[in-house]
Amino acid sequence: MSLRTRLTMWYAITFFAAGAVVITAVYLVVSDRISNNLQTLSVDRDGLKKVEMPYGSTGVVGTILDRQAAYNDATMDRVLAWSIAALVAVGLIAVIAAWLIAVRGLRPIDAITGTARRVADRSLHERINLEGPNDEIKRLADTFDEMLARLDRAFEGQRRFVGNASHELRTPLAINRTLLEVAAANPDADQRLKLLAENLLTVNARHERLIDGLLTLAQTEHAGPDRSPVDLADIAAHVADDLGGEAAEAEVGLRVEARRAVVSGDATLLERLVENLVANAVKHNLPGGRVEVATAVRDGRPVLTVANTGPVVPPYEVEALFEPFRRGQDRDRIESSRGVGLGLSLVDSIARVHGAVIHARPRQGGGLDITVEFAPHRRS
Repeated sequence: MSLRTRLTMWYAITFFAAGAVVITAVYLVVSDRISNNLQTLSVDRDGLKKVEMPYGSTGVVGTILDRQAAYNDATMDRVLAWSIAALVAVGLIAVIAAWLIAVRGLRPIDAITGTARRVADRSLHERINLEGPNDEIKRLADTFDEMLARLDRAFEGQRRFVGNASHELRTPLAINRTLLEVAAANPDADQRLKLLAENLLTVNARHERLIDGLLTLAQTEHAGPDRSPVDLADIAAHVADDLGGEAAEAEVGLRVEARRAVVSGDATLLERLVENLVANAVKHNLPGGRVEVATAVRDGRPVLTVANTGPVVPPYEVEALFEPFRRGQDRDRIESSRGVGLGLSLVDSIARVHGAVIHARPRQGGGLDITVEFAPHRRS
């Protein structure tokens, strides 16, 4: 049960318990007073018989006292019945009032919860800004806002540092690439120099991809995307065309089943997500293997699925594949000819920015099934 329901139940139980105690006390007090008054008015019938009273007055007095006692009992029964009915009626009103009070009292908690959910989606700029008296909840909200402000400054500083470092490192790498290309194109260069230049160009290209991946990761970690309707089917078909040559060179079959699946998000980031998943499925495959890409809508939610054959992946290693610089069997090596180890990390970051959930599981015989489930698209 929710907190407001539990509070309402406790309010109701306390009210009914207090009402029952009050009714019992009033009933006992009134009953005792009436009984004492009746005893005071009563006389000993044996004593009345000793007194000469005309026309059988002794019997008349006894009858009156008996009827008075019966009337008092009926009155007390009615008082008890009406008291219980009043308790039930007022109790129902009290339950409704308790529910409304609980809703109003917990409304700031709902605001804090909503802000926490948005913060979980990387919106650190959100604040509660709770207005009202300086009570416990107000102080809690203000403390939460201060914590968010500190986190926002810390993450923003980290993002700026990574971005600036990436930009600064791009310049010398671009110069190195130019010098190596000029040296390799020199007709007077011998074969060893050309081979060395080609190897250095390969290393330089890998470093450029690493820096580009770090920059993209820094940009997507804490920045909200520009949301617009994007069809995953179009992106999947476009990515398959771009990577078709790479798949053919790796002797991997690439099949796409693109059905309309519209999501709300940034087209550039979503294209990077699909591209990284498909490229990862092609690179970590075996000759003669296959990659299957599908887009669809399941239970109202757009879904992207990328399945591939390849080496066997232990289930306990699947989660680690989405961490930076982790590549399955090569997870302890930064240097790898297959990539820089940021592909699935970028996928995870872009998915979280778009409120999507990633499900990855190993396939029997090798490979992975990766499903990205997006939030339902709402037409504006």
